[in-house]
Amino acid sequence: MKRAVFANRWLPILLLVPQVVIIGIFFYWPAIHALRSSFFLQDPFGFGETFVGIENYTSLFHLPAYGRAAMFTVSFTLLVTILSLSIALLFAVKADKVLRGAKTYRTLLMWVYAVAPPVAGVIGIILFNQSWGPLTDLFKFFGWDFALGVNYYDTAFAMVLIAVWKQIPVNFIFFLSGLQSIPKSVREAAMIDNRSASGRFWDVTFPLLAPTGFFLLITNITYSLFDTFGIIDTVVKGEPGNNPMTLVYKIYVDGFRGNDLGGSSAQSVILMVLVLAMTVVQFRLVERRIHYT
Repeated sequence: MKRAVFANRWLPILLLVPQVVIIGIFFYWPAIHALRSSFFLQDPFGFGETFVGIENYTSLFHLPAYGRAAMFTVSFTLLVTILSLSIALLFAVKADKVLRGAKTYRTLLMWVYAVAPPVAGVIGIILFNQSWGPLTDLFKFFGWDFALGVNYYDTAFAMVLIAVWKQIPVNFIFFLSGLQSIPKSVREAAMIDNRSASGRFWDVTFPLLAPTGFFLLITNITYSLFDTFGIIDTVVKGEPGNNPMTLVYKIYVDGFRGNDLGGSSAQSVILMVLVLAMTVVQFRLVERRIHYT
């Protein structure tokens, strides 16, 4: 394995400085500030603060709203990740077999990726409108009185559906690239050894897609936790009430709407620790089963 060699030892340091500065300003400094704020009860108008120790943390576990947000976050993340990955993989497998109109097929599937999350939320509101939404009318035909923003589970269903629809294209692009990178000789050998198309997929194709799948697993979990903020904010219309909320959106509501800066900081620290722990578990346990070729 070749190593990069620089004539001047200060050059690589100089090249790293801009990235380190950006990470320090936009990650480490806010993280340290949030950690400090989580131990104080702060005046929302900035007139003072009172040290309360771990009270901001302990009070969270006695709040039913925080427990509901945590449970919804877990369910929402699992549903969005599993559905978006599985549907995208199905589309990629089908697109890989298309001979005529392949570019058109792929372009139509990738268009959604250009839609921003808040715009996706607006499109979802239009589709689920209680008065004239086409999906709402479809549900009424089957006897489902869908009520977005009123019924907790209906709103949760809409959030999951919109988030999955928004994420499928990027998963599709990566899965399709992974499928097309599999050597033709490997596919031909698999066809000789196994006549079943499903058997060839699970025995040969799927293991070769494992590195791509692992990368997308991390990406989709991150997307579900953080990048769906715009969708959720648009769907609940700034009035969360009894509607479902993820932990990230609850931090925003408590901090910027409720002016509970100390409590929201404690929530952000807990979420940061959970995400860090989850990432370590994924790389320690899941990646060990991944074989890179």
